[in-house]
Amino acid sequence: MFDLTGKKAIVTGASRGLGRGMAAGLHHAGAEVVILDISDDAEATAKELGASGPAVYAVMGNLEDRKDRERAFSNSLELLGGKLDILINNAGVHDRRSCLDLPLEAWERVMEVNINAIYHLCKMAGELMLEQKSGKIINMGSMLSFIGGFNATAYAASKGAVAQLTKSLSNEWAGHGIQVNAIAPGYMDTSMNKDLHADAVRYPQVTSRIPAGRWGTPEDLQGIAVFLASPASSYITGTVIPVDGGYLVR
Repeated sequence: MFDLTGKKAIVTGASRGLGRGMAAGLHHAGAEVVILDISDDAEATAKELGASGPAVYAVMGNLEDRKDRERAFSNSLELLGGKLDILINNAGVHDRRSCLDLPLEAWERVMEVNINAIYHLCKMAGELMLEQKSGKIINMGSMLSFIGGFNATAYAASKGAVAQLTKSLSNEWAGHGIQVNAIAPGYMDTSMNKDLHADAVRYPQVTSRIPAGRWGTPEDLQGIAVFLASPASSYITGTVIPVDGGYLVR
């Protein structure tokens, strides 16, 4: 039920952190994976994950640039033999400044990467998946898909948009064999949160609110990613699933 043998996947922003964790989970379940990332680390990650089992490829791409998104997606499909079963839109950026301190250019960059690129990739993947009459799209939301956060106006707005895009696309494509869902990670021990993790005041405040008593890790997303990418979730679509150690319920 959770076997992904023979499936073809693209995971964006997967050279490290949460994306790497999910790519590793898909690969372990049997999928062939393309790591689409702007970072030079993508090649090393692909080599490490692909040391055994199905192939893992690296494709460099700047998701902030529309033309480069198209090129990178096309190159990824070519490596996968023109088939795509799973798309995980994980890549994202954050800018921790207050509204009045955040330049419009910074707002636009967050929106371009966190929502415009996701829409564009969903659109390109959806065209192929509609022809196949099957596919799994997994978008990355956040706790800020549900709450406002602090000094996170652009990020919260973009992640709220991801949740609504996920629901809207699920309505359009559910009848065509395509499921579109989102994962909403809680506080994760990754490089994106390194400043918050190092904050002697905020870190214990956040941790004390997490019923699980700890921050999450990339490995904590492997199970949900494989579940949503597998036949086990064939009747689940349009959901935004928190993976937060219980943060939202406290």
